[in-house]
Amino acid sequence: MAAVLSAESSDYSQVMASATRTQADDEASLIRRAQRSDTAAFEILYRANVDRVYGLCLRMTGNVSEAEDCTQEAFIQAWKQLAKFRGDAAFGTWLHRIAVNAVLGRMRQSRREHDRIRAVAELNDAPVTAADSGDLRDLSDALNRLPEGARHVFVLYAVYGYSHEEAGNMLGIASGTSKAQLHRARRLLAQQLGQDGPRT
Repeated sequence: MAAVLSAESSDYSQVMASATRTQADDEASLIRRAQRSDTAAFEILYRANVDRVYGLCLRMTGNVSEAEDCTQEAFIQAWKQLAKFRGDAAFGTWLHRIAVNAVLGRMRQSRREHDRIRAVAELNDAPVTAADSGDLRDLSDALNRLPEGARHVFVLYAVYGYSHEEAGNMLGIASGTSKAQLHRARRLLAQQLGQDGPRT
């Protein structure tokens, strides 16, 4: 029986490894086709990656409409820059960098309007009632209230798992600044979520 289980486990590992290789080969093939202006291939890549790119944009902007615009802009830029993709990083990572640039570019263009919207939102924040409270909602609301720099670093480092060096490169800041912003984000989140217990 142990031999059978061992064999099945080994077969399963081989199947999974083969599936992963096939998936990577398929993606590489799609990228090559898209680089030759095959829009159908790019559409497949888009569908495979759009949810993750949108999730990143939403967490960085804290605004559904802006996230949708940034996601669209990221894929427009990806299509334009696809010939430059050499596979030095994973395709998903390359897309994330483009998405971060799209978010930062949009925020630079509309910083005054963004600040005005945020100020109004903070003034009009209704207290959370028992009916709509919840850990995920509370965390999402707290994340949206973080200062821009702290929120960006927190999203890239804590949510998406990029290193401080990678996050710094994407945001155009030093890795030490990324670490400081992460510390600031964690402190502010803890305060907002009421996790700062009394110090003894």
